[in-house]
Amino acid sequence: MWQIDRSSNEPLFQQIINQVIDLIQAGQLAPGDKLPPERELAKLYGVNRSTVNHALDELVSLGWITRRQGSGTNVAKGRWGSRLAPQYQWQQLLRQAHFTPDPYLTTLNQEKGQPDSLDLYTGELPPSLIPDFSFPAMRWETIRQAESSLSATGYLPLKEQILQQLTINFNLDLKGQDLLITSGSSQGISLILQTLLSPGESIATEEPSFLFALPLFQSAGITLVGVACDEEGILPEALERAIIQKKIRFLYLNPTFQNPTGRLMSLARRKAVISVCQKHYIPIIEDDVFGELDFSDPLPKLKTLASNQVIYLGSLSKLFGPSIKIGWLLGPTSLIASLANAKQRMDAETNIFPQLLANSALRSKVYESTHSCLLAELQQRAEHFTQALQPARKDWQLRQIKGGLYTWLTWKHQPLTRKDWELFFTEKLLVAPAFLFSNDIMSMRINYTRLENHQLPDFCQRFATITEKLKRSK
Repeated sequence: MWQIDRSSNEPLFQQIINQVIDLIQAGQLAPGDKLPPERELAKLYGVNRSTVNHALDELVSLGWITRRQGSGTNVAKGRWGSRLAPQYQWQQLLRQAHFTPDPYLTTLNQEKGQPDSLDLYTGELPPSLIPDFSFPAMRWETIRQAESSLSATGYLPLKEQILQQLTINFNLDLKGQDLLITSGSSQGISLILQTLLSPGESIATEEPSFLFALPLFQSAGITLVGVACDEEGILPEALERAIIQKKIRFLYLNPTFQNPTGRLMSLARRKAVISVCQKHYIPIIEDDVFGELDFSDPLPKLKTLASNQVIYLGSLSKLFGPSIKIGWLLGPTSLIASLANAKQRMDAETNIFPQLLANSALRSKVYESTHSCLLAELQQRAEHFTQALQPARKDWQLRQIKGGLYTWLTWKHQPLTRKDWELFFTEKLLVAPAFLFSNDIMSMRINYTRLENHQLPDFCQRFATITEKLKRSK
């Protein structure tokens, strides 16, 4: 198991790094497993301790292991998605492009297809809630004519409609701003990374954050820095420390119904965070894909509070389902022009067909009433879910659901391990443990919208069974 190739030209410490990563990705070393002591590893590899120490230090910096005085060396338990690959030769760059996902996530995706599984993991509305719009028949000539309204930043009628809704719904100031249509919000994030950041630079974000589950940061060589939060959102003092110590280039925030916690950042906290970023000249990326799923009057967007400092991301995918991959970036006109040029150079054009469908849906006479019905149904599901979980509150802390797709549950008792979370697979209950998004191992994300009323008793029974098993394991 612990062997190196003496005939290889590759440095010994790099061979040790590669082998440890391979053992973790193959599942031979599981999260939390303890590695042999440094002295023993040096003996097993037949190298001096300084070589082993160099390799282990690199593995710590890349996020694969943890080292603590008196506790030894362990495989890291959390944030699998933020682990980086060593970047010193072509072979390693290829390795980076094909990173193995978190083993728990692999099992989740396998279980999703099983008919007896309750899928509360998937980050989408269930098919029963996706609005049903009638689309007009389109002749080929109509589509060809529509292409004449296709600019570098997107289909102009769709842009016009989105901008109108952003102004009406969120009071966004569009002076000096432009909008770029993208193929979903993920393409928008990727475009920003590739255009405005360089490998080795850092983005700060909330801890936890769904960004830690995305592989695109690894492939771009961008470091994610998690910043602590409380119930109001990201902590301004912790953010300022990170900006100073980690040389942060951007702050990425999901202030409205954050993924994964479902938390709504308070207005006071929004203003405080903007103040810190203005002090240090840090641009903000505001991801607002759940902004249209608010049960009450929406709080002012970061974009409203600091228009020229914020790039605003939105998406229709959470409303219309994943088939219509339409998102957008709203930012200063000169910035959007640069991003549009970069998008064209990357040959990442957004197809005209989903733009036509999205434009038709948004301009439909029944759009407003359909959207109101969707919000009413989501609020009702949130209330039923919260009521059904009342008996579990003595063991789980449940965040109030004010909108969006997710709620966040935290275990109140003994520390949990990754193995404890496998109980959810045993009961065919698919959730997203916190370690997919952070170093926390005590909480989980649940997409409450995917529970039909008739499924609630079954869910409660499975959840109660898991809870009792966790309590007995104390």
